[in-house]
Amino acid sequence: MRPSEKPQADRTSGWSAKVLAPGDAVRQWWDRLSRVQKWGFGVLAFGLLALLPLFPPPFLDTPNISFGGTMAQFAMVAIIAIGLNVVVGQAGLLDLGYVGFYAVGAYTVALLTSPNSPWNKMGPTGWLHEDWAWLACVPLAMAITALSGLILGTPTLRLRGDYLAIVTLGFGEIIRLMADNLSEVTNGPRGLNEVAYPRLGENERLPEGVFSSGNSAGDANYGTWWFWLGIVLMVVILILVGNLERSRVGRAWIAIREDEDAAEVMGVNAFRFKLWAFVIGAAIGGLSGALYAGQVQFVAPPTFNIINSMLFLCAVVLGGQGNKLGVVVGAFIIVYLPNRLLGVEFLGINLGDLKYLFFGLALVMLMIFRPQGLFPARQQLLTYGKVARDLLRSPEKESAR
Repeated sequence: MRPSEKPQADRTSGWSAKVLAPGDAVRQWWDRLSRVQKWGFGVLAFGLLALLPLFPPPFLDTPNISFGGTMAQFAMVAIIAIGLNVVVGQAGLLDLGYVGFYAVGAYTVALLTSPNSPWNKMGPTGWLHEDWAWLACVPLAMAITALSGLILGTPTLRLRGDYLAIVTLGFGEIIRLMADNLSEVTNGPRGLNEVAYPRLGENERLPEGVFSSGNSAGDANYGTWWFWLGIVLMVVILILVGNLERSRVGRAWIAIREDEDAAEVMGVNAFRFKLWAFVIGAAIGGLSGALYAGQVQFVAPPTFNIINSMLFLCAVVLGGQGNKLGVVVGAFIIVYLPNRLLGVEFLGINLGDLKYLFFGLALVMLMIFRPQGLFPARQQLLTYGKVARDLLRSPEKESAR
């Protein structure tokens, strides 16, 4: 054997001897699939996911709380995690106040539709009809939240690292304090109730429709219907974000995340692409806030505290920054575990009340043993990465013959 061949053999044997973690094995299996196969498995997976509230497996069911309500909350947090992943995972911007965009989206719907709001636009004198008020407010919430992201990002995205994190943290707290203190507009800590929601499926048994809180019986309750709506929106957002990742914009985000100075030297307008990520992430957060306002039909300042912002970031870190499907798994863990442990006592302690302790320990262990998350992203900087790899392998195959 020639000396030049030995390192190659060593590297090959090292790879074959390496034991893959479950997340790596799933990711490598997924990467080997063709695009058509990925679409087929994706449709099957989301179809089975949509059926979970109707046929909950005994080992997944939440005995002390509605499983449909838990899944509705999961869909909402998953959308938040996807939006935050654009900012943190793709562009590498540390945003600690993402809950502020969530609050802007929720309050936009509440201020336009709640009878407690002075800006209520429903009723005979308003321009919002009761049947389609929530649907009309969703694009408005996304637009206003995107505008707030533009206003915040324009002066602050020239900051980096810890400085940007502190600014975004302050933004989240400012939004919460404004909602708490502007009593004439937001009704202060008492909040805004009777927020509009989709009017669908109204009948004698359900005079307010399937999305109302009156539909609380059976598996296909209002939580299940909100989960189905969240699943549809999640799929649409995943497709849009996936297309962005494979475009010039996505490659620019990755370059900025890895080394912003090197990206600028290579001609990437870092500020402009960071602002795009911030605005897109804000709009997705506003959509999730609109979902929350319609589902709960009540919006109050305590919901938008810094702890919830940390939980959203925890979902991204657990799932794997930069992996849009991984953060969906992280969102499921964040939502499901506290609801599953609700009412479960150990040594007289309700385990559902210790969720912050569990998530803190999980993050510490994750940073020690697997800092890239459960499902780390495998970035393909080339638009046609699979084709390029096949072309590179073909000379090796010909020489082997």
